[in-house]
Amino acid sequence: MKKALVLVGATLAVVALVGCAPSPNQLVNTPDEAGEVAGFWAGLWHGIIAPITFIVSLFSDNVDIYEVHNNGNWYNFGFLIGIVIIFGGGGGGAGRSSRRE
Repeated sequence: MKKALVLVGATLAVVALVGCAPSPNQLVNTPDEAGEVAGFWAGLWHGIIAPITFIVSLFSDNVDIYEVHNNGNWYNFGFLIGIVIIFGGGGGGAGRSSRRE
């Protein structure tokens, strides 16, 4: 019984990790319907509005969080910077210190 439980747990962990594996974007550097390719500034904007876009995307099939017609690494960098701007980054609490006196 214990071995079966461990085997099921290990299988679920492997499936979860494989499901998170990235795959190449086949539409990088290909223009969208308007003939445009999203770059750094579009990525930055999409990162900033990502929380709102996510909520809207739950109720609409026409809204996506991430623009697949992008120029690659610069769009990804802008998207991550936008997310960091909204969620405060990793050092948000570093400036605050509690002093015991």
